[in-house]
Amino acid sequence: MNSGHHDGDDSAGQRGLLKRLGSVTAVYTVAVFAAEVLFFSIRASDRFLTTNNLILTAQNVAVLTVVACGATFVLITAGVDLSVGSVAILGEVVAAKTIINAGGSGWFDAALGIAAGIGVGVLVGVINGVGIAYLKVPPLIVTLGTMLAGVSAAQIITDGVNVPNRTLSRIGNGRVGGIPYIVLVGLGVVAVAGVLLHFTVFGRHTYAVGSNADAARRVGINVPGHLVKVYALAGALSGFGGVLSLARFNTTSIGGHQSDPLEAIAAAALGGTSVFGGVGSIAGTVVGVWIPGVLRNGIIILGVQPYWQGIIIGLVLVATVWFDQYRRRVAAGTGGLRRTRFRSTRTADRPAHQPIHPPTTTNQEGES
Repeated sequence: MNSGHHDGDDSAGQRGLLKRLGSVTAVYTVAVFAAEVLFFSIRASDRFLTTNNLILTAQNVAVLTVVACGATFVLITAGVDLSVGSVAILGEVVAAKTIINAGGSGWFDAALGIAAGIGVGVLVGVINGVGIAYLKVPPLIVTLGTMLAGVSAAQIITDGVNVPNRTLSRIGNGRVGGIPYIVLVGLGVVAVAGVLLHFTVFGRHTYAVGSNADAARRVGINVPGHLVKVYALAGALSGFGGVLSLARFNTTSIGGHQSDPLEAIAAAALGGTSVFGGVGSIAGTVVGVWIPGVLRNGIIILGVQPYWQGIIIGLVLVATVWFDQYRRRVAAGTGGLRRTRFRSTRTADRPAHQPIHPPTTTNQEGES
């Protein structure tokens, strides 16, 4: 049996393992979300399961949903982006300043502001990608640097004060058919991100890089170039998230997105995206965003101090990552045990007097 056949078996086995892990994680995520909804439905049925409350929750999680979609792509490549919060801050600041400098009214000015906010996000994302893929600096260090630089740049642009602007207010607070525009925009981003990740070559390459970067190189994927694209996409969605935040609250806020990196990573992880790469889905991330969103909403309804929210989410995140590691160890150990048993059986079947020779590379062996 030749080495190429071994590589094929290992690659197929790894893909099967990742699929099994993803299926188990999806069940776990849905179970956590269902338990959460059931708990608050029982404790506060008259206030929790209402149309207005669900719409309000959807509005509140819309910005984080957009940012978390970008974080999902990065995590699937086995990377991490700590700059998403500062990019959102920088995006809303650049958007607000662009709109004001363009005249401050009308859809053309709004379009310029939106493009500027997304554009600065792409720029920071490219910087992250180049630093990680070509300069070989660890993702944690590169994105930590751009996180600090992004906040400082926003403070320089605004002199450290908030910049009010209501030009995008209709997007953030208007409704069509009773559904907020910002929710529809968030759903649009989710749909596009889902198609991009699950039904395109770009998405397949993203999974391949996260599953095994060396194997991805061997099949012809430009791994460094793809990483730059992934981080640029995450930057674009973070910048757009900042624009949506400006539309929602009609002002910039330098301190408004400081927790976004952890919340985005937590949402993706809670939704089944592995922090070790190769596993994840946009649908899972959406559920992962709603888990803390519903928790935050339920805590407020029950009158519990909101400070408990961070403790609970933190514990759930740690438990999720631990569970991910545990499942990987168990699944990998089971596969290894099966291979060991198979090889032991073949060795035991060989007569004691027969010498053990290395396998030959005949066609028959290659097909077995």
